[in-house]
Amino acid sequence: MTQTYTEEKSVAGRRRVLKAGAGLMAAPMLGAMAASSGNRGGIRNDPSAAAAQNVRAVGAKSATAPLGSLTISRRAVGPRDVLLDILYCGVCHSDIHTVRGEWGPTQYPCVPGHEIVGRVIAVGTEVTKFQVGDIGGVGCIVDSCGVCEPCQDDLEQYCEKGMTQTYGSPDAHTGGYTFGGYSDRVVVKDHFVIRIPPGADLAAMAPLLCAGVTTFSPMQHWKLERGQRVGVVGMGGLGHVAVQLAAARHAEVTVFTTTSSKLGDAKRLGATDAVLSTDAAAMKAHAGKFDLIISTVPNGYPMQAFIDLLKLNGTLVNVGAMEPLKEVKGLHLAIGRRALAGSIIGGIAETQEVVDYCAARNIKAQVQLIRPDEINTAFEGVIDKSVRYRYVIDFASSKRAG
Repeated sequence: MTQTYTEEKSVAGRRRVLKAGAGLMAAPMLGAMAASSGNRGGIRNDPSAAAAQNVRAVGAKSATAPLGSLTISRRAVGPRDVLLDILYCGVCHSDIHTVRGEWGPTQYPCVPGHEIVGRVIAVGTEVTKFQVGDIGGVGCIVDSCGVCEPCQDDLEQYCEKGMTQTYGSPDAHTGGYTFGGYSDRVVVKDHFVIRIPPGADLAAMAPLLCAGVTTFSPMQHWKLERGQRVGVVGMGGLGHVAVQLAAARHAEVTVFTTTSSKLGDAKRLGATDAVLSTDAAAMKAHAGKFDLIISTVPNGYPMQAFIDLLKLNGTLVNVGAMEPLKEVKGLHLAIGRRALAGSIIGGIAETQEVVDYCAARNIKAQVQLIRPDEINTAFEGVIDKSVRYRYVIDFASSKRAG
């Protein structure tokens, strides 16, 4: 497709898309499994879903302990719930920050994972969005109040009462706290489960549920258009997806990275230019040229050098560092009416939007599959930037073998 994707759908339009598309997206996935899916009037198909169940997981018992095998409890499937048998789960840098207590107090044991793709094996009696055999995804949010203004505007990530994150949040259903996707199964309210399009590369789809929507959302909000110049700071799990999304909108994309070996990858994925941010002369040559810059770096760093790259009315959006930002000069913002902004993930409608958008354009996360027992090594690969570009835990293979 060559049409530039710039328009923001209205709230009503988004809701119509979600409702109208449910049956169309689900039907092709059923196949032979649907024919034997059992009683369609109640919980179907796994009888164990009627009660809380213990499942295997991988998690940490403290900030300094390596991740290891755990047993956790999943709630019984309620009337509006979906039970997913997890096939793939991405490893996000925020998993590491949370496990190691770097973003504040963490509840232990901690089972991370918010880039989840799995097969529906049971649904509640009131669920119409999914049927047994469908493929569903779960991103960073599993609940919200549903009634505040942000929730009504499909911005559940900004819920005024606080969104319930996929792991580490108080769980209103159990009275405990949530556990993420480094596990065999998960139970999630149907509204917060994303339809995965038929024929999608499931492992490559998983990171879009966080990395994809986190970079897609600011492009939507700041209305990135054909021909505009956009910078992507950081060529990692988020950045490599951002490059593809911006290129698909026919923007002129420049990647800024500290890793010389990633310069070629950036161009291969659609960037028109790639710059070593440690090269002062190269940075100066790009001063005052960018309409939008998306910073995906997961730690605080001196940002002034990138603010200076913005043109008049340009915006630098931070989606990576959740800690104090460094070296931002107010005068440099005022001169040129530049803006420094922040953005987190996206709501459920927007997450569905980016999944469908990427499936239609064959945009994929670049993934390295790992076994569940390789997660600790994968964490180190994320930290030392050796991953290319997203580790995804392969639960599907072990389940087929078993």
